[in-house]
Amino acid sequence: MSQFLSLVLNGISLGTMYGLIALGFVIIFKASGVVSFTHGSLLLLGAYAIVRFCDPLGFWLGTLAGIAATGLVAVLIERLIINRLRGAADISLAVVTIGVDIILLTDMVRRIGSDILNVPHPWGARVVRLGDVGISLNRALAIAVAVVLLSLFFVAFTWSDWGVAMRAAAEDGEAAALMGIRQGRVSLIAWLIAGVLAAVAALFLVGAPTPGVSPAVYGVALGAIPAAILGGLDSTGGALVGGLLIGVAEALAAGYQDQLLFLGRGFGAVVPYLVMIVVLLVRPSGLFGTRELSRV
Repeated sequence: MSQFLSLVLNGISLGTMYGLIALGFVIIFKASGVVSFTHGSLLLLGAYAIVRFCDPLGFWLGTLAGIAATGLVAVLIERLIINRLRGAADISLAVVTIGVDIILLTDMVRRIGSDILNVPHPWGARVVRLGDVGISLNRALAIAVAVVLLSLFFVAFTWSDWGVAMRAAAEDGEAAALMGIRQGRVSLIAWLIAGVLAAVAALFLVGAPTPGVSPAVYGVALGAIPAAILGGLDSTGGALVGGLLIGVAEALAAGYQDQLLFLGRGFGAVVPYLVMIVVLLVRPSGLFGTRELSRV
């Protein structure tokens, strides 16, 4: 039982980080109608920038600088590419983000090389114990920070002018524009938030029990894609639920891999996609996604 609880707790911590990344997918889609595939490279960029800034500035200032740099890159992508292609076909915008992702990823892999870069987390590899259940302090802090950030986001999304404008733009872009809502500004802020959330998730993903920053960090964002789609690509709350479901399922599959050897080694890596497929077979729009109705 203690192993099961420990796996569930670690799955929740992983799921909250998936939720942060998935939320970036969702708010970009809601604000600009773009399915962004740049999050893998933004996640890796955030981890790399934090490492590099921590050397001269120390951990806290270096972390803030790395998060700010990632947000700035996301803003540049939106201003220089996405904004200029506004009105283009959705598939064209998605392919463009794949191209941007490949360019950023190639540069990050070149810079990192075969090394594993360490982020000097002040909490190191310490472990928090709740009875017989243990979790790394890094993962426990990830849960706390994710809860705070997600709460702040939902408050802003519900009550702020930007949140109202974003919901209006997602509901009916043309009507929102006629009402004076500047969709370009809504999209810009959405990309900024998505970049910041990716960098924050990266900060904890490269801490204990993960050894550090390597190109393998890129693959984590791929697990957030099923989380966003499973929850519903147009549902901010669904991003969190989807992240938690994927995180717990992945942690359980990895923890009980010896009992699942008949399914093949590395089965845990495909669990997020299997969960997504099963859910979409039942609810094609995702758990909380909006179902589109058409009159025949």
